[in-house]
Amino acid sequence: MKHKIKTVAVYCGHTFGLNPEFMHDAGLMGELIAKNGLNMVFGGGNVGLMGTVASAALKNGAHVTGISTEHVIALQEPVHKEIDVEIVQGVNERKQKMFELSDAFIILPGGIGTLNEVTDILTMQQIGETAKPIFFLNTCRFWGPLHSLIIDMLNNKFIETLDDYKVIISGTPEELITAVLNYKT
Repeated sequence: MKHKIKTVAVYCGHTFGLNPEFMHDAGLMGELIAKNGLNMVFGGGNVGLMGTVASAALKNGAHVTGISTEHVIALQEPVHKEIDVEIVQGVNERKQKMFELSDAFIILPGGIGTLNEVTDILTMQQIGETAKPIFFLNTCRFWGPLHSLIIDMLNNKFIETLDDYKVIISGTPEELITAVLNYKT
């Protein structure tokens, strides 16, 4: 059975990182999301990779939904001015709302917040609470260390099998969007 992915949640950094390829790929990812008729949910910020992917998706016609919190906005992330951003109570509610609105997750380079969002979804996959897939954009092998850690967990029997995980790792935005469009449940 083929499950059509219609809306993707994009998790990524609220900064650009040091490598210019991160920003380039974030912009291209947003463009490809839009040009392939997908909707996007993201953290609502107007800065860093988050702002780049959202602006590119908007510019190319995607419907984009932002979810943020007053606390996050006050700390670091001014909201994206071109979309309506729903403000929720806390970061856990933000993650839950993004989860509910999406059919799949696209993970770009990011920091601790992005890692937290990824591990929440991986945990939900492991215990059978979701079968929604995760697509990592592995720009400049950014997610390689996480992949190695997961393999070490498997080899050391902290994870019994990788069969419960729906994880796809792609090196380019083009490869990733192809994987999203061809994903079968």
